[in-house]
Amino acid sequence: MKYQNNTYITTSDLLFEGVLRDIRKSREALQPIYEALTNAFEAIKCRVDKDGTFQFANGFINIIIDAQATIDSNSPEFSSLSIQDNGIGFNDVDFKRFNTYKDFTKGFSNLGSGRIQYVHYFDKTHIVSRYKENGDFYQRDFFVSKSPEYVQKHNALVYHKSCTVISPEDITDIGTLLTFIGLLENSNVYNVLTARSLKNNIIKKYLSYLCRHRDSFPRIQILYRINGQEKENEIITKTDIPPIDKTDTAVLHYQRISPDGKSFESLDRTETFTIESFRISGAFLSQNSLKLTSKGEIVNESPITLQNLASNTTLNGSKYLFLVSSEYIDKQDSNVRGELKIPTRANAAKSDLFEPEFITVDDIQESVTKKIDSMYPEIQTKKNEAESQLEEIKQLFHYTNETIEAAGININDSEDRIIEKIHEVESRKGALLDISIKKSYDSLKTLDPSKSNYQDILKEKATELVKIIPLRNKNVLTQYIARRGLVLSLFEKILSKQTDVQQANPTKHREDLFHNLFMPRHSEDTIDSDLWILNEDFIYFDGISEGVLSKVQVNGENFFEDDFTRKEDEFLTSLGEDRTALRPDILLFPSEGKCIIIEFKDPSINVSKYLNQINRYAGLILNYAKEKFNMSIFYGYLIGESIEPMDVQLADGHFENAYQMDYMFKPADIVRSFSGRPNGSIYTEVIKYSTLLERARQRNRIFLEKLNMIK
Repeated sequence: MKYQNNTYITTSDLLFEGVLRDIRKSREALQPIYEALTNAFEAIKCRVDKDGTFQFANGFINIIIDAQATIDSNSPEFSSLSIQDNGIGFNDVDFKRFNTYKDFTKGFSNLGSGRIQYVHYFDKTHIVSRYKENGDFYQRDFFVSKSPEYVQKHNALVYHKSCTVISPEDITDIGTLLTFIGLLENSNVYNVLTARSLKNNIIKKYLSYLCRHRDSFPRIQILYRINGQEKENEIITKTDIPPIDKTDTAVLHYQRISPDGKSFESLDRTETFTIESFRISGAFLSQNSLKLTSKGEIVNESPITLQNLASNTTLNGSKYLFLVSSEYIDKQDSNVRGELKIPTRANAAKSDLFEPEFITVDDIQESVTKKIDSMYPEIQTKKNEAESQLEEIKQLFHYTNETIEAAGININDSEDRIIEKIHEVESRKGALLDISIKKSYDSLKTLDPSKSNYQDILKEKATELVKIIPLRNKNVLTQYIARRGLVLSLFEKILSKQTDVQQANPTKHREDLFHNLFMPRHSEDTIDSDLWILNEDFIYFDGISEGVLSKVQVNGENFFEDDFTRKEDEFLTSLGEDRTALRPDILLFPSEGKCIIIEFKDPSINVSKYLNQINRYAGLILNYAKEKFNMSIFYGYLIGESIEPMDVQLADGHFENAYQMDYMFKPADIVRSFSGRPNGSIYTEVIKYSTLLERARQRNRIFLEKLNMIK
């Protein structure tokens, strides 16, 4: 077909205004450049196929970026960009393909929609092409635009200026020069574009193609000019292209929707997917990634992700890129290059946009993920570490598998993000349960006791509530027990010297850490304390942590007498001491006349040296607390880790071993009165931190088992 000079290439059966709405502007700002580059690669391949004397290595692609200086010398403004190749050129057949929307005859799985991106981004694209046909040389000159003159007036995107014969003496080579002129919208992506940055972008975009043709791809040169003066000159060479590290394949079966529309049927027909891996310096590749490639180009918005390795992880100084290619992927490319029409399991049966026989994104993802594990044991190790981290969080907070799955956790999520995602799921679940409960209560107003079926309906609604409320309570209880699990984990870390504060200061007394873990110093808030570790009931008693005896208050009233006799005062201050200023670690008051005294010792201290400390506090309280409190029955708990039973019994022969319970106790001892009050009594236990830890864990475990029985 011959095209007339100075003619708009129009069509009677296609409205280009509709086409431009149908094929939207690519989100990839450099897509017009990539479209032109792809055409250049294909033109060179066509010349290689047609001309036996021409090889890929003879091909070249020259790119020139022109910018104009502005008042700000550091911010030049993009002017134009040209791409020149020595491919086969635009003969009549190729020019016809260029002008035919959704033309498939060229091969390369093209749809003929690349030029749409030219006009979406640039006011005008000027193409001058020289080609050889039937022994003669020709030069074709045409423009591409969506300006009103083209689209609205002539229903065209292409203006064919001329096609003329050239004398062999006037031509040195065939090929095409394409120039993008006039950005339709000012774009910083183009304003900051330089030879170096475009070189890196091209390598990343065409890595699959360049690696496959590492020894034979065309020479690619990029110039960057400001006001016509050369500023950068870059050439893409073999040394710029990382070699393929490993290659593997995955064979997947096609599927189709079953006749009932509820499942998939596997077919004998298969497709091979090739996985190419690259180990690239972390300085060049910022993130590990898994990408699909279509027609030799990397698909930026890939529907599959790397699930084997976190994106920011570096192994031995390298990051990993995995590229998946297949004829199947090439065939699924859409009008916007790089946007694929591959179904998922979720939408395959819900849309008629897909082929009757298909392979889903999910199948590709699962198969490729497994292959990557087998290709790189070191990546499998990292993946296992990430899974162990997730399992640790799951066990620590007692999350269910259902919650983990609903949270959509991936390998790139940090511990914080994992917990945030899970809490978002738990919050939604809790909200839905609350909504269900509220609806059940609101529906009560619709009941009519005079109706014959009133009792049946009421029973039905009560049954619904019985099902919902335990689930709501279960979630609350699970969170409460999960918090306890955290406390016990911290307890264990303190005991084994694994906390950051202990690592930074190895000499720091762990007694202080344990004290604050059980109940923060100077606090009177027992209900939010962690005294449950010692005894579940203790959190319900009034008390104080490290309160000065003379300043302790019970129900707003001073605990000790306000005034003492001269004789009492002499004793309380004898030997240079102030016995009223002593500070028991924790005092609890379970009921009238009773007092619990808790003392903590550093795990390295021999507890037997402090057996009399609690008795001393009990004696002071018995004799000098206000008589109205009638303190006479005491319970003492001396907690440490360095406990030698025989040592304890040498210091106080009244202590007994609690067999199979791993603690020692003194059933009863006299608390001596010097004030005319009756003597008191004290029961005392000496117990290890590790024993308390194990007991508390057993209780937590039992609670969880009970919770899991709630359906």
